[in-house]
Amino acid sequence: MKVIIIGAGEVGYYLSELLSARGDDVTTIECDPQRAMRVDEELNVKVIQGNGSNAGILLKANVTSCTFFLAVTSDDRVNLLSCSIAKKLCEGLTTIARVHDQTYSDNSLINYQLHFGIDILINPEALTAVELAKEIRNSGRVAVENFARGQIEVQQLKVSNHSKLVGKTLKEIRFDPRLRIGFIQRGDNVELPTAETAIFGGDQITVFGHPEALYEFRPKFDPSQKLERIRVVIYGGTETAIALVRLLGNPRFKIRIIEKDRRVCQELAERFPSITVIHGDATSLRLLEEEQVGAADYFVACTKKDEDNIMTCLQASKLGAKHVQLLINKADYQDVLENLKTTLGVELVVSPRLATAHEVVRSISNQDYIELASMPAGAKLLEIRVSQNSPSAGNMIKDLTLPKGAVIVALLHKFQAKVPGADDRLLPGDRVVTVVPEDRLKDLVKQLV
Repeated sequence: MKVIIIGAGEVGYYLSELLSARGDDVTTIECDPQRAMRVDEELNVKVIQGNGSNAGILLKANVTSCTFFLAVTSDDRVNLLSCSIAKKLCEGLTTIARVHDQTYSDNSLINYQLHFGIDILINPEALTAVELAKEIRNSGRVAVENFARGQIEVQQLKVSNHSKLVGKTLKEIRFDPRLRIGFIQRGDNVELPTAETAIFGGDQITVFGHPEALYEFRPKFDPSQKLERIRVVIYGGTETAIALVRLLGNPRFKIRIIEKDRRVCQELAERFPSITVIHGDATSLRLLEEEQVGAADYFVACTKKDEDNIMTCLQASKLGAKHVQLLINKADYQDVLENLKTTLGVELVVSPRLATAHEVVRSISNQDYIELASMPAGAKLLEIRVSQNSPSAGNMIKDLTLPKGAVIVALLHKFQAKVPGADDRLLPGDRVVTVVPEDRLKDLVKQLV
């Protein structure tokens, strides 16, 4: 597979290393002479020094025979322009642009993705925020959330004997349309449910759906679970913090942001009137004590200064914050902090570089499907891309004849992910997430690909 990468910064270098190591034919274009020299000396890739948005440079890199084109510089405009030009030179290739400014993900005035002809936009800050939000939103989730960038989660829920759902069939239960039952585990038996399947006390039910819909439905399975308010303190008014606030938009989250820049504080207060914005430096132990950070359920440090993030997390943990999360921008710190998480009292360490790289690698697979997880009783959770020639393309889900036991739990179209309804239509390029028995896997793939 031939891949062109624009930019040899931390993300570009890491992708060049990763993709070349797995055997891909990689060409890296970098305008900075020193960075280009480093890649040339250290990695087994072809290196071209030049401007990635220059058509002549792209032709020199043989873009017309390229499969995937990745623009991952730190400049959004260069990435957008490079992908747009590459698409004009080679219509069949898949273009991926890394963008930091969330303006380009906002389609209210103009769809930038369609305007520039880009197949996939990847926002490192948004991806990082998803990683941070996972545990905050639903601590009982199953860790297979990455298939929908946080728009859909998976949870295993145990049905209490006191639940009003006990004895009812699925067709008798009024489920939120944003939810879908994947399978039910009863003792040693696992059942892929139908509308006639009944629920009993002690059942372990795996549910897919929108995070808030999952959270609100949990007490129906177990009445003893109460919907509690969660106190979250965020240090740093960065793009990651803004994306995190959006993900925690439910009123049950009581959010405070501590930010040193008064102008940024003013902007945040105007943008999010429901949260509390504090002007101050969270590296000050006195400020953390005054703001009672020790009583917080979650403390998240996501400034652009790793040293400040580390110090504030140490102090927050010492003061008694229940859960501490840390963003690391420099790759050099990642491995050390992963090994010291328990010692430092840090629950989660996330890296925009790694989140971006992993999302890119997921997006450039030529496989018919990706196995996301193995489920009980030999079932598989798959993400399948609907091909142009798929016999299911253009059909509504209610008109599909799926193999017995197969359930479509999510539909991903461009950047939107949802639990589909019977009238949703499958289009070429869409990705469907399905639970399927292993012995029916080939039949399902044959129908969708």
